[in-house]
Amino acid sequence: MPEMSYILLQEQQGNLQFVEMPASHAYQLSALNLRLHKELSKLTADNVPLLPKAIAEFRALDLLDENQSPIGGLQYVNELEQTFASIREGSYPLISLLTEIRALQAQLEQWYEEEDML
Repeated sequence: MPEMSYILLQEQQGNLQFVEMPASHAYQLSALNLRLHKELSKLTADNVPLLPKAIAEFRALDLLDENQSPIGGLQYVNELEQTFASIREGSYPLISLLTEIRALQAQLEQWYEEEDML
């Protein structure tokens, strides 16, 4: 089984999410999350999403709460892409953010195909 990492995300309400990522790509999701947070304040659209913030990255995950489970990295990035694609932005060059999201999305799709995990 390939080595996986986990990104801990915290929503503004305090809820936690765990995203399972290939270890080779975990840093990219963390960096993308930080960049998106930096750029969100520049968006002028009326439907700017509330994005959870990456607060930790780690290799092993032992969840003690059986109601919690990690979100697959590709699923999370697909949902992120859909969320940002739906933003009706006129002023800020949103395409640059979407390009970064889609680049990670393509890398993950390729990784999962190579690992035969799709």
